[in-house]
Amino acid sequence: MAGVIEMTARRRQPSPLLIRMRDRSPGLAGALVGGAVAAGLGLASFAVLVMMLWITSPYPDSGPGGALHVAAALWLLAHGAELVRADTLSGVPAPVGVPPLLLLVLPVWLLYRAARDATDGGTVDGGDGLDDGVEEVVDIAVVAGPPLISARTAWTGVVLGYLAVAAPAALYAASGALRPSWVWAGVCVPLVAVMAAGAGVWSAYGRPGGALRRLLGGLPVGVRPSALGSEGRPGVAARAAAAGAAVLLGGGALLVVGSLLGHGSAAQAGLLRLTEGWSGRFAVLLLCAALLPNAAVWGAAYALGPGFVLGAGHVVSPMSSAPAPFLPPFPLLAAVPEAGEGRLVHWAAAGAVPVAAGVVVGWVVAQGAASGEHGGTRPGGGGCGAVWPPGRTARAAAFAAVLCAAALAGLAALAGGPLGVTVLARFGPVWWQVGAAALAWLVLVAVPTAVTVRAWRCRAPEADGPRIGRQREEPAERARKGGRLRKGRRPGRGWFTRTGAAGIAGAAGGDASPHDGHAKPNTSPATADAPHTPFDHDALYGLRDQRDDTAFDPYDFLPADPAPEPYDALPPPDSAPEPDTP
Repeated sequence: MAGVIEMTARRRQPSPLLIRMRDRSPGLAGALVGGAVAAGLGLASFAVLVMMLWITSPYPDSGPGGALHVAAALWLLAHGAELVRADTLSGVPAPVGVPPLLLLVLPVWLLYRAARDATDGGTVDGGDGLDDGVEEVVDIAVVAGPPLISARTAWTGVVLGYLAVAAPAALYAASGALRPSWVWAGVCVPLVAVMAAGAGVWSAYGRPGGALRRLLGGLPVGVRPSALGSEGRPGVAARAAAAGAAVLLGGGALLVVGSLLGHGSAAQAGLLRLTEGWSGRFAVLLLCAALLPNAAVWGAAYALGPGFVLGAGHVVSPMSSAPAPFLPPFPLLAAVPEAGEGRLVHWAAAGAVPVAAGVVVGWVVAQGAASGEHGGTRPGGGGCGAVWPPGRTARAAAFAAVLCAAALAGLAALAGGPLGVTVLARFGPVWWQVGAAALAWLVLVAVPTAVTVRAWRCRAPEADGPRIGRQREEPAERARKGGRLRKGRRPGRGWFTRTGAAGIAGAAGGDASPHDGHAKPNTSPATADAPHTPFDHDALYGLRDQRDDTAFDPYDFLPADPAPEPYDALPPPDSAPEPDTP
């Protein structure tokens, strides 16, 4: 053969004993290594950043050992673990429990990738002489099968490998200036590892919906489809809750940025007073960037009404701001409103954010409550189930409000914490107040919005629209009642338009005459004084033609047949040949 035949060669399945051996030993070992590498990369990233700042600092407080202790403590703080600062002026250890939420992104992403790589058994040669990946050798495609490492094995290995590195790191950080709280470190670090690795394994196996449905088994049957859709995708309520949370956080971030712009001179003065030298100011700016998600959550809590706490008994809200205790000249704290009663601009700016979030939640629910034929996003055609009933739409909007409020409450709990003892024991938003306020705002705004938008999408369609393929339903009796055209109709279009010979004949009461003026046989001529009475179908087609110039039928594109020639115009037959004469 000169050419190469393209074919698909599927690998043969290994024996069950080989599969069990690979699941137990090499798969678990690879997952353990992946988890340990993820933890090591996170620690190394923090160590590089801290060491760079230590090297560039003109007046370092300690040697490289102290900088490495700080890096390990910051890595634990990124997981949500609370730290304890021992070297205070009063001699009393002070807790540091406000984790920068931006630092949490790195450990979560590393764990997620490690879990995905651990379950992806199709990209590694298992040592059985078979290529597990997808290759093309001489136009032969080797199709890879599903991952040979079970989800439980990969998840367990990644979590154990990660914790195997986290435990020595916590022990190492305990001998530094910032010591981790063992209770918080023992809860937060495993929790982050378990959740991030579980998300990675679930994504590697195609995001199956069975596991999530088992987790949502405690919910009422009527709201489960709203939380989880088909094929493991988020349901209508979950998408609406995510959109509402994004609007609340974005609005809170806008409030913070606007307040910082209004207090720009105070923020600049605080940055210059807090530290000297460009390296120290760069470190402060990095800390401000890491705390920006926290500031967005604080702004959302301020917009919802409860506000946040700057120490025990000092609440900052749109209604009023209590005088705060002595605060460090940190640039982000310059955005705190002045003490006193809230003004109209504070109420308007804060009230617009939850209203916008409620409208977005209701709109997304209404979009999911209608099928595509009604302008929605839910799959399905017309019929009785094309649009949800109002009660189901309202329940979905209320459930979305509950999910969004729960998400905001969790973020508020993560974004705050203690920064000291006594007065600074409470710093940030109160999570249960934020959750209750978000639930009240969203239920009051999202439910009416969802029901209203759903009713608007279910309204009767207008009569005007495309004319192609639509059945002509205008009765012919309307044409008999009056010959005057309706207002707005274009003149000059009558029964003789686009009807051809049949239309002309119908309007005249008989067949049309040929071009030569001779009448066809069996044709009754029309009386001169008799009015032209069109047939029903001719009137129907005539009025149809008067509607719009742009209206056309499928047969309008076909060329018109030429007029038939009269019989007398046919050529005479050939004369018979004369017989031959001898």
